[in-house]
Amino acid sequence: MISIRQALSLAVAGVLTLSACRKDPEPEPMPEPEPAVVTTPTTPSNADAEAAARDAAAREAAERERRIAEARASLLAPVYFEFDQSELSERARATLDAKVPILAANTDISIRITGHTDERGSDEYNLALGQRRAGSVRRYLEQFGISGNRIETTSAGEEQPAQMGSNEQAWQMNRRAEFDMLGGQIRVQQ
Repeated sequence: MISIRQALSLAVAGVLTLSACRKDPEPEPMPEPEPAVVTTPTTPSNADAEAAARDAAAREAAERERRIAEARASLLAPVYFEFDQSELSERARATLDAKVPILAANTDISIRITGHTDERGSDEYNLALGQRRAGSVRRYLEQFGISGNRIETTSAGEEQPAQMGSNEQAWQMNRRAEFDMLGGQIRVQQ
């Protein structure tokens, strides 16, 4: 028979054998750490700088074109007269006052002022009244240093109505002096 000692030795040997044969599960792999992200202030690339410069130039050009269009509209705005009058009203003077700085800053611009009348009156009378209206506008501009050499005047009398009709509304629109640019170019300061 086996002694207790032998039995214990066999049991210990069996446990040790079984332990050696048993395979432990492999530990799950640890995820690799992500690389550290280092943020540094970025400077615009050449392409970004060029795009920004193009955008700024486009905005500047658009603003310049807007200002030129505004100056042109002011320069070409008509002035209106009362019935049978060639004297300038306050409203007409205000319209002309807006033209003075444009003409003063653009000395190569020459203009034509055409005097118009409504349909009432004879052809001869209306031609003379239209000429007086154009002349009063010219003299007003000359008071502010605009050379008369840059201003041509003419009369269309009643022949070129701005509005058709034989009523006060049409007559008011037809009693006017109109402006045309004959030469030069409007330039605006940056």
